[in-house]
Amino acid sequence: MHTESRCLSCGPVPPLHIPEHISPEIVSSVVERISAGLAGDTPAVPLWSPWPLPPGWTLTGVAWAGDDRTGVRATVVACAGPAPLGGGPADVVFVAEEPGVGLGTRLAGTPGPDPGPRLTEALDDPGPGHPGHVATAKIRVGGHPTPLWLVDSSTDRSAYAGEARGMWLHAIAWPASAGHLLAEDVVLHDLTEWTPPELVYGAPSPYLHGKA
Repeated sequence: MHTESRCLSCGPVPPLHIPEHISPEIVSSVVERISAGLAGDTPAVPLWSPWPLPPGWTLTGVAWAGDDRTGVRATVVACAGPAPLGGGPADVVFVAEEPGVGLGTRLAGTPGPDPGPRLTEALDDPGPGHPGHVATAKIRVGGHPTPLWLVDSSTDRSAYAGEARGMWLHAIAWPASAGHLLAEDVVLHDLTEWTPPELVYGAPSPYLHGKA
């Protein structure tokens, strides 16, 4: 069971496949889809999820972009929980994608297939009071320290971009202040390698169903 919608700025990738619900079975089905058709040394697109989940947070959605011909070229994991600075709920989505897909920029609310130009701007002009070329978030991804940089996005959210396993990694947070979650000890784990049975699931993310 899933709904499909064509990404307006996702480059060559056809539909974004979004299961209507979230559960261990849904995650397992997406993992199977990611693994289907892989041959030889073809790397799978990771399905990055915070693990352990921050206190009070739940997994609220998974999705993938691609088709039967090209396979999976981008994945999304959505989470929700208490805003790190207080003041209500927060949502964060983590996107892994091959170059040129454009799913991360779509969810960030910006044009173009890649965050490269905006990442260059962030590196060249990180803002007053900040030393140049310093990452604004440092998380652990697949066991490795991974820098992410704050990039331009729609004003109702904050967006960070970086690279992991040779693919773009995006973290987009609603409201914008929820990006402070990435200043905490966030560790991303690839669910295609192992799905923790202790994962807690919440209501489906509105940001994967048209609100973004």
